[in-house]
This record gives sequence, structure tokens and C-alpha cells, in this order.
Amino acid sequence: MIGTAHLLTETVGVEITGCHAAELLTRDAAEQTRSALDRHGVVIYRELHISDDELLAFSRLLGTLVIQPTGEHKHPEIQTITMDPTKTNSLLASYRQGNFHWHFDGATDVLPQKATLLSACEVDPAGGDTEFASTYAAFDAIGNDERQELEGLRVVHTFAHAQSLANPTATESERKAWERVPARIHPLIWTRRNGRKSMLLGATAQEIVGWSVSESRALLDRLLDWSTQPRFTLRQKWHKGDLVIWDNTGMLHRATHFEPTSVRLLHRTTLAGEEPTGA
Repeated sequence: MIGTAHLLTETVGVEITGCHAAELLTRDAAEQTRSALDRHGVVIYRELHISDDELLAFSRLLGTLVIQPTGEHKHPEIQTITMDPTKTNSLLASYRQGNFHWHFDGATDVLPQKATLLSACEVDPAGGDTEFASTYAAFDAIGNDERQELEGLRVVHTFAHAQSLANPTATESERKAWERVPARIHPLIWTRRNGRKSMLLGATAQEIVGWSVSESRALLDRLLDWSTQPRFTLRQKWHKGDLVIWDNTGMLHRATHFEPTSVRLLHRTTLAGEEPTGA
């Protein structure tokens, strides 16, 4: 591994120091990063200060980039993560309120996104940390009898449910706009080709197929509480220049609160999904 690696917890996260961005722009370095991502779920390159062009080049070595043009950056593969009204439009700022709730990216896609890369351009010492929770580790820690009960359950994921948590006072027209995003059904337990299993939970998880709303919420909320307890989580306190990469298929994440006028600014690239959930 390029640089010096430090394990951050027993279940999730590795921090790498003493690395320069140019050193990552090789296939060997990308393979080392993917391997670390598989093992640890979250890889932090501390104070890397990667440029946008380097970020794109490194992301392409890791996988296929998702294009999500917002008009806020010259590269359509890069999203600017901010709630500052001078740097983003009001609609995107509203949607990004959802980042304060546990979620995984691409929950309403056929293939949930493989991984996300975030580069810290500006940080806010008053808030805006990012928390991660390993649903790999959380599932592994569940008793065998309950694991068997969870296998086979399917969950309806909707953008509308996530936004209703983030924006509870939304207007009827806003709610109708959310509902135009198609729902997606995924298995509660995602079994990979290699046999590894994670749980697909979070803000988009609206209900379990065939269950009542109250029964669904009781189980989904309990599993979310279980998965986000301290032994399965990691909190990233941002330093300017940090590059953080996480396995979106087995890590929930959320931002801690910060004000809309915060200077916090992150540049994000996203890797397209590589494996179906099997729903």
C-alpha cells in the first residue's frame, strides 16, 4: 500500500497518510485501493489535496463513473456537495437535507452505486463530519436464527420516503415531484457472488413487501438502530484535502449537521454499480 496505513476501528475504516495524489494514478495503486475498500469499507487518504483532474483520473481507474450533471461544475462527473445558496440552487439544497439521515446512494437504481469518492475542498470546524456504518459487520453480528428470518425479505425503497424525513413540512406539489422518482425493490439482505452479505437499510427503506406499515417500520428501525451502534460505525472529521472513498454497497453514511451558509464544500465522484442485488 502506498503511504502508511492505520486501522481506525475493528470493523470499519483505514487511514492512509504520507501519500501524494500522483502516486495513486496507476493501475497497481487503484487495485490496492479496491482491495483496501473490500477489507475495510472506508479508505481515507488524509490531506491528499487531489486536483479535480486527478480525482477523475483516479476514479476512472477504480471503475465506471456515473454522470450526474448539475451544472455546478465544468466536469459532469463531479458533483459539488454544498448547501450554500450562493453555490447551489434551492432544489438541490433541499434534496441535500437528506444527507443528514443514514442512507446508501443509488437506492432507487437497478444497481446501487459501487462506491463514492469525496474530496474536501473546504471544511467547517463547526460541523459537517461524515459518519459511516458497516452493515456487513452488523449482519455478521446478528444471531443465526434471526439471520434466517431476515433472508428472503424484500424492501421497497423510495426517494419520497427519504425526502419526507428530510423535509417534513414539504408542500403537496413537492411531494408529488418526489413520487415521480420510481420506487425500487431490493432484498433486505444482499448476498454477493462471493457470499458476503450486507443489509440494505436507511432513509429510502419505506416498507417490507407484504408487511403492514407498522410491522415494517418496527423491523427496519430496529435494524437501523442495530447497524448504527458505535461498534459498527466510524466518524470522519474532515481535514482540508482529505479524500474519502467508501463501499456504498455495505456502508450506510450520513453527514452531521451544518448550516446552509457553511463554507463546507466537497467534490464527489461516483462509481457505477457492478453487481445486481438479486431482487
